[in-house]
Amino acid sequence: MAFGDRKYRQSPRSPLLSQQKHDDFDFSGASFSGAVFNLSTTIVGAGIMALPATLKQLGMVPGLILIVLGAVLTEASINMILRFSRASKALSYSGLVGDAFGGTGRNILQFCIVINNVGTLVVYMIIIGDVLSGTWSDGVHYPGVIEEWFGQQWWMKRFIILLFSTLLVFAPLLSFKRVDSLRYTSALSVGLAVVFVVIIAGVAIVKLANGSIAMPRLLPELVDQASFWKLFTTIPILVTAYICHHNIHPIQNELSDPTQMKSIVRTSIRLCVIVYMATSFFGFLLFGDHTLDDVLANFDADLGIPYSALINDVGHPWDCSKE
Repeated sequence: MAFGDRKYRQSPRSPLLSQQKHDDFDFSGASFSGAVFNLSTTIVGAGIMALPATLKQLGMVPGLILIVLGAVLTEASINMILRFSRASKALSYSGLVGDAFGGTGRNILQFCIVINNVGTLVVYMIIIGDVLSGTWSDGVHYPGVIEEWFGQQWWMKRFIILLFSTLLVFAPLLSFKRVDSLRYTSALSVGLAVVFVVIIAGVAIVKLANGSIAMPRLLPELVDQASFWKLFTTIPILVTAYICHHNIHPIQNELSDPTQMKSIVRTSIRLCVIVYMATSFFGFLLFGDHTLDDVLANFDADLGIPYSALINDVGHPWDCSKE
């Protein structure tokens, strides 16, 4: 960004909304619910599948406490961003950072955001390829959902699936001018996350009722120095679980009432905490010490309940929907 910091500041009455009305007479500002869905989708991503494994390392009680603590710190940091954005009249996260740390700080932030977003997209592409077309591990082929449904086909190769996903899904979603245009896909994404929670909770409750699973560990199991240091492998997952700060301003700028942003943040974070805690609790309860780094991988095996294969198929496509 070659503009000075003033380019990122807004006047006391931001002209952004009136410009949007001039460009699109049907748009009168984003709604509260649409902003909640968009922000929630920004927070909840494929990393949710690693949360049950963090409970395996930390134990049930410390793991759930840290998930709640992460939410509290995230809400506090976002409220700080909103407060200082009003003071500096910043229209973007980079503008706020530029006001505090100058052009160099702003450029460093933008570079970090680009690296984060590119890395996230790469992770999503890997997950989509693994889930839809299958993957190989230690010489063993794990079929993808499409292969299980249609058998071996030439068009289910990873390159072709990723190409079609990029052209038919990612490119159209990227073409929208406003974040609010994604409110329906965001609502679908959040809804599918809730569906996954219902599935994993239902399976865990059924198996707990018939006595086929035991209560998981409540505290970490420390047997040696290596097990102690392994606790710190959960930090990257917990730290990145609530990252959404760079999307706060784009969502706020489109609101019909920007003063609602604080309530939107609170609602979104509480929704995400419920989804996170439910997924972590029931995932660890269901698989215990056999919980894998990606809990979806546990659904490749027989769950030991009726319609296990159908539940596995329903659970797998959820991860592809998060983008």
